Amino acid sequence: MYSGPFQPGDKVQLTDAKRRHFTIELTPGGQFHSHKGIVNHDDIIGADEGTVAKSTLGADFLCFRHLLVDHVLSMPRGAAVIYPKDAGQILVEGDIFMGARVLEAGAGSGALTMSLLRAVGPQGHVFSYEIRDDHLAYARDNVSDYFGGEPEWWTPKLGDFGEITTEDLGGPVDRVILDMVEPWHFIDTVKDVLIPGGVFMTYVATVPQLMNIVETIREAKCFTEPRSWETLLREWKVEGLATRPEHRMNAHTAFLVWTRRLADGVTPPRPQRRARR
Repeated sequence: MYSGPFQPGDKVQLTDAKRRHFTIELTPGGQFHSHKGIVNHDDIIGADEGTVAKSTLGADFLCFRHLLVDHVLSMPRGAAVIYPKDAGQILVEGDIFMGARVLEAGAGSGALTMSLLRAVGPQGHVFSYEIRDDHLAYARDNVSDYFGGEPEWWTPKLGDFGEITTEDLGGPVDRVILDMVEPWHFIDTVKDVLIPGGVFMTYVATVPQLMNIVETIREAKCFTEPRSWETLLREWKVEGLATRPEHRMNAHTAFLVWTRRLADGVTPPRPQRRARR
């Protein structure tokens, strides 16, 4: 359920006056216990989203269903997740469209996987490769928990990305997204499975990784000149004349690198750079 009155089995986020979040799964006769008293699940079931549940000690809790971002930030994880600020960039800059065939590696804890699955829809397909079985298990559990089962348009696979062929995928893919320690070792695989014009993006955390992947893409001579950037997110506290930036911010998480596959046999134009003095 994404809308309508709350039903048993819904994941509901309770928010108190200090903006602290608590997640519960609604069950008839169930209770949520906190230092601010008890909230009965039966008081929430059947109510509309955006209502307030009152505890036995008189505390108010705002009730909403989990959004995808809430699920990602609260779900169990084995590997660090791709945070929403970067997932949003991947979806837009990577042009993840409805019906696209997308290949990702590694699957990690499944955070980006869920965004990809929602974007491509049942008309598309997402292939998620992961070399660690414990990480893949987290991804499968988290995706199943969010979608109520594994979507039919998802193929999670335990295996080495470097051994993938187009036969394994049932043909070439439209997009490739890599979140791994040494993505530069797999440029040939990306070239083989990605259609001409397809978008290739990587997610790397450190400057040496960034330098290696960009130079390897250039040396392959089958991709456009790569772009690279990071996204910094700073929230603001708005309270009249005391409006100011929050003291804490989501600063560096990773670098994103973007490029597109050239047609076979095409040599990329040499980028024009300013002469050094």
